[in-house]
Amino acid sequence: MYDGLLHFLLSPEDIVPVVALALLAGLRGPEYGRRALFLLPVSWFVGCFLGTMFQWATSWPVAAISFLIFGGLVAANAQLSLRAMTVLAGLLGLVHGWMNGAGVPWSFSLVGAYAGLVAGVFVVVALVSAFVIRLRPPWTRIAVRVAGSWIVATGLLLLGWSARRG
Repeated sequence: MYDGLLHFLLSPEDIVPVVALALLAGLRGPEYGRRALFLLPVSWFVGCFLGTMFQWATSWPVAAISFLIFGGLVAANAQLSLRAMTVLAGLLGLVHGWMNGAGVPWSFSLVGAYAGLVAGVFVVVALVSAFVIRLRPPWTRIAVRVAGSWIVATGLLLLGWSARRG
């Protein structure tokens, strides 16, 4: 369990898109935050098992793409519908869960590792989205959008780095 939790907390390629989704959910309000809070960990858990079962990983720069998409949505203060937020949370969980599970041979100890990982996802989404929901002064919400732009900038750097390496 600790292995999965520590893996998540020490993996910027996983935690940054989760923070970005939580920032976006917080900007949109409590209903969006609750949707992300409960759907993202479940879809991540399912993605982990799918990745473990099918053992297929992509060479695409998944982290860079996630940084760009979710950071861009935060920076733009995208007025998404609840349905769109649901789809995004589900896709983020499935894709990143799949990438976490790909290349890991099956064992029963994975259940504990994956449980720890999704517990970390749950806690991060709960804390970040709740913090943003409570922000009232306009400048604080602008600061959240600036954080989204930094996530986009980091995604661009990752994309350039992956293109250079590939």
